[in-house]
Amino acid sequence: MIIEIIKAIILGIVEGITEWLPISSTGHMILLNEFVKLDVSDEFYSMFEVVIQLGAIMAVVILFWNDIFPFGKPEGRRRRHSVRGIKRYIKPDIFLLWAKILVACVPAAIVGILFNDLFEALFYNYITVAIMLILFGVAFLIVETRHKGKTAKVNSLGELTFKTAFLIGIFQLIAAIFPGTSRSGATIVGALMLGVSRTVAAEFTFFLAIPVMFGASLLKIWKFGLAFTQTELVILLIGMVTAFVSSLFIIRFLLGYIKKHDFKVFGYYRIALGILVCLYFFFGK
Repeated sequence: MIIEIIKAIILGIVEGITEWLPISSTGHMILLNEFVKLDVSDEFYSMFEVVIQLGAIMAVVILFWNDIFPFGKPEGRRRRHSVRGIKRYIKPDIFLLWAKILVACVPAAIVGILFNDLFEALFYNYITVAIMLILFGVAFLIVETRHKGKTAKVNSLGELTFKTAFLIGIFQLIAAIFPGTSRSGATIVGALMLGVSRTVAAEFTFFLAIPVMFGASLLKIWKFGLAFTQTELVILLIGMVTAFVSSLFIIRFLLGYIKKHDFKVFGYYRIALGILVCLYFFFGK
């Protein structure tokens, strides 16, 4: 039991780190599972590696609560007197942000609900992961090189249009189909190509993850059922808690990092990891 708890802690930490950095949490979890394999059923592990993302999501909710909660006390004397009733406690700009988030979620939600099992059977393997790691690593290098010195067209979440949000959602769809793409990697690359600044791209990616990961986790739990053994429940909760704690640190780190640096380092890392995955599964097993 102690050994399994230690494994769950390691997996939770890796999930919390790799979920937000654009380096593919799935790719790391597949590789890590070769060395830190939980003594559980395949069905439970398939659910575990998705549901521990709820811990990572709670980190976003807590860190950005004031930016995403659409209700609150009216701010400013003019608003207190000009708006009456319940509308005084509604933040229209945040409601508008959530509308854009939901629009961006539509492509992945439709495809995920209808074809999740099919795509998982077809593409959940090291070959797909390695290819997508390398492809999007190269994409980061190309996009950052082409945009060097250019001024972003979108520099705040308020400037993000519904069309741009939907197009970012299309990039997220690629990650939903092909493991190894990285959901954050795909949406950030897409946002940069559309003229969104690095900071806005990262923040919108964080917010976009909330409904996506909640939905994916609920779908996995629904398919697995609630018949957890005591050991399975402990492992799941520990994985979620460690993913939450590590996410708190890594989100702060990433937001500080991109204010002074571009995403090229993650591109190089993805390419190196993709090559490592190929070498390991071709020659190491």
